[in-house]
Order: sequence, then structure tokens, then C-alpha cells
Amino acid sequence: MPGPINNLAAGDGLITPARFRRVQAGYELLIYHLGQDDRKKCTARRLARFGLARQVHHAREIPHHAVVLSPGAEKALSPQDRRRSCIAAVDCSWKKAEEVFSSLPATAARRALPYLVAANPVNYGRPAQLSTAEALAAALYILGDVPGAHLLMGKFKWGPHFLTLNHEPLEAYRTAGSSREVVRRMQAFVPPPRD
Repeated sequence: MPGPINNLAAGDGLITPARFRRVQAGYELLIYHLGQDDRKKCTARRLARFGLARQVHHAREIPHHAVVLSPGAEKALSPQDRRRSCIAAVDCSWKKAEEVFSSLPATAARRALPYLVAANPVNYGRPAQLSTAEALAAALYILGDVPGAHLLMGKFKWGPHFLTLNHEPLEAYRTAGSSREVVRRMQAFVPPPRD
């Protein structure tokens, strides 16, 4: 079973895929990067720069054994997905998300993250509008790699607040037995609709 991510001072340059694999002890984190967002605010680029994730620029580079985080997936990410050794996130504009996710190959397992609230400065307080870094950290947490989630979020000033803000739901999802149980537990955190 994959374990926590090891920290590595990778410098400021982008780290090569070969070096990334050599230093990565836990889940392989991939980011399908489409370059649609502001480069200065891009959390995916920062994770790659620190050697914590590897960017790919073509969907075909996502391995078949990967879990692809997809907001429109039919199943929620759950601890049952621990056997998969790769987590892939798609870094694109939320405005183009539906188009991008529908074009991904269907071979990898698509999983939706359960209800969480964003802490990033662009979408603070908005449910499900997570940055790429928040999505990957949430996935690691749900899969049981809590230190890895803290490591990722530690690279952002607002990152630790994401884990604090979502501590109760993340703990509930992490201890769920199945995707169905994650969805059941999620209902306790979804606010009722406003009249």
C-alpha cells in the first residue's frame, strides 16, 4: 500500500519525470496541465516545481491504473481506492471543466471528491471549487496519507487552513468503508438549500 510522500528540496526548476519517480515513495501524483489559468496563481505548477507532482500535457500520458479526480464521476473517492498507486488531477479553468473532463479517456478510474470547501484565495468558501493542490491533498487524506496531504498544503500560505476548515469531513471520508459510505457521510456536511 502506498505511503506518505517524501519531502525533497527540488530547487526552483521543474523536476524531471525520472527524478520524480526516484524520490516519490508514496502515490504518484500526476497533473494533466492545460495551461488555462493564471500562471502566478497556478497551484499545479508550484507542486511540480517542488517535485511533489509531475505535470503531463496529454491525456494519453495518464496511466490506466490511475485514479482520475473528476467532478462528474459516478463514484466518490474512498479508502477502497488505496490499491491504486497513481492519483491524477486535471488542471484547467473551471469554466472549461465540463468540456475537458468529457474528452478524457475512459480507461482510468474516475472518482469525484466528496463535499469540501475551498480555502484558496480565488474560490475561498465555495464548495467543490478546489484548486488542483487542494484536490490532490484531499485525495491523499481520504486515501489515508494524512502526512502527504499536510506536505502538499504546507507549500501554500492558505494551505493548512484548507485542512483545518475541512478536518471533520476529511476524517469522516477517510474512515468510510466504501464509496457509498463516503456519499452517505457527505450528507451530514452539505448545507440545506436556501429558500
